[in-house]
Amino acid sequence: MARSGSSSAAALRDKTGRTYVAIPVASDGFEIDALLSVLVVAKASQITGIEAIVIAGDKPDLSSQAVIASEDATAKLFMVDSVGLLLALN
Repeated sequence: MARSGSSSAAALRDKTGRTYVAIPVASDGFEIDALLSVLVVAKASQITGIEAIVIAGDKPDLSSQAVIASEDATAKLFMVDSVGLLLALN
């Protein structure tokens, strides 16, 4: 987040142990949060499942969380709060 100047970031670990990272993307009226952005990056690599996702910074929208749940109902979703505590979102 510091290098990109972003207000949030997400890391996704797939079921094979690979990890993907992303920040929010905004361009000419198109905008997705870090949670959906990291899913796009992972899907581009043809993941077959999600073990867990950790979000730092801005909390993702409930609609973004629902997309993750529909993608893989077993995926764990966590958020790191402002003091560094890891909180489960599901």
